[in-house]
Amino acid sequence: MRKPSTIGRWMLGLAVVAAAGFAVTTLATPAMAGPPVCPMIYAPVKCDNGKVYMNQCYADRAHAKNCVPYFEP
Repeated sequence: MRKPSTIGRWMLGLAVVAAAGFAVTTLATPAMAGPPVCPMIYAPVKCDNGKVYMNQCYADRAHAKNCVPYFEP
């Protein structure tokens, strides 16, 4: 049997790291409402809890209530 190449070892290592990262984020993330991935669009909203979220999707996933568009002064 021949030895795996350096590229092969890198690919295997990358696959292991990616799988471990997916498992950690999947198991450690509390259940949230909304789509599984929010778009990276900057349209900030401020909610009753006093927090400003990147967009309404992130606010919905955090179960924030009464959100309104937020315009920085």
